[in-house]
Amino acid sequence: MSDATPFGPTLEDRIQAAGSPVQLLRGPGQLGPYVFPGIAAEFTNWRDEVRAWKDSVALLEQSYHMSELQLRGKDVIPFLSEIAVNRFDPFRVGRAKQVVLASPDGFLIGDAILFHEDDDFFRIVGAPFAHDWVQYRANESDYDVTAELNHNWSVVEAPRDVFRFQIQGPFALELVRELVEGTLPDVGFFSIADVTIAGKSVRALRHGMAGTPGFEIYGPWDDQQAVRAAFAEAGAKYGLRTVGASAYATTAQESGWLPLPLPAIYHGEELKSYRQATSAFSLESMGSLGGSLLSDRIEDYYVDPIEAGYGRLVDWDRSFVGRDALREKADNQKREKVTLVWNDEDVAATIQSSLFDSQHPAQFIALPSPMYATWAADAVQSGGQTIGFSQYMSFSANAGHILSHGILDRELATPGTELTLMWGEPDSRRDNVGRNELREIRVTVAPTPYFDKVIKRAAQVPASV
Repeated sequence: MSDATPFGPTLEDRIQAAGSPVQLLRGPGQLGPYVFPGIAAEFTNWRDEVRAWKDSVALLEQSYHMSELQLRGKDVIPFLSEIAVNRFDPFRVGRAKQVVLASPDGFLIGDAILFHEDDDFFRIVGAPFAHDWVQYRANESDYDVTAELNHNWSVVEAPRDVFRFQIQGPFALELVRELVEGTLPDVGFFSIADVTIAGKSVRALRHGMAGTPGFEIYGPWDDQQAVRAAFAEAGAKYGLRTVGASAYATTAQESGWLPLPLPAIYHGEELKSYRQATSAFSLESMGSLGGSLLSDRIEDYYVDPIEAGYGRLVDWDRSFVGRDALREKADNQKREKVTLVWNDEDVAATIQSSLFDSQHPAQFIALPSPMYATWAADAVQSGGQTIGFSQYMSFSANAGHILSHGILDRELATPGTELTLMWGEPDSRRDNVGRNELREIRVTVAPTPYFDKVIKRAAQVPASV
């Protein structure tokens, strides 16, 4: 890492130079929306690619944008048990779990998927916020645990340890069964099977984002072309679509998962040493905060793990970082996560204004992903009062609407409730935001996930799949 930056070498240096976390993240020079590296924006067209995971089968590439942290040592489970809110005992080899991380005062730092690969070997796969926090804590720990970060292609375009892609959709199970040499082993939800495809030994994690059983296939980097080609050839009769970056950006919307909550690391003395250890060139430092919710308090842009939907995962029967603060939040929960369905007419009028109204333009709504910052925060109002915010949005070709994740006051979080989203960022200091005026967009509260999932229901999906 070079120290030759006018802001200093760390995140804390950049915050001090900007004056505050909000001033930094809303300032000029910050990155715009996250750009998926390594794959084309579209392989066919993003509408049909989105519909594929609902109607046929989709191949979603993860080899390039997912960061991976490899943990080794006999104390990995005790170490993680100290810093994660969820339970890891029992956690046998050949299983995966979600790992959810809270700040000392109970806000969400990040989440990722933890793969138990071997007795003393684990992979954490996901966005970099969880990896960076876990690696920092591992380096500071006295436990027998080492952490090695395998950067995604946003950082360095080089061969990685493993390739990784998902196969999702109503025909995913049938396609995988056809390609696996021999019989597909019995594998339950979030379990991992060792299989052979196209003569290559790979692993298949069973899960599903589309309401039906799906798989995450991964294996040695050099074997990916043979495996991918086998899926492309056999998948043709099932209507397989390879999903490009544009469509991939919309995957979280229908499932209800928050893909990019602002990590709760920018405040407080307890986290100062972490900010001092975080590079000025990290996504945490270079990312941008955008939207109509305006506050000088960075905490107003955070969510906690309960609000994010992880309340059922919290293991209250032990101590972990942020436990007491999170317990208090859980006992006094004021907000919850919902889906917001944007009014089609208001969306169309806003797009028209952004393109053709030279006097009072609205902020442009790009499709399928209107994100114009790394982290979005648009005020949601009822009767002129802000009662929450909209955090991540995209157009769902399956729903036929723009959807977003809302964090709202609980009394107004009932499906069917009509609210107003304030769209735009007037007087923005960020370079990628043009002149714009606020627009009101009507939104209707809907359940999260938007489409009902059946992937965990034993009555509908036998354990053997």
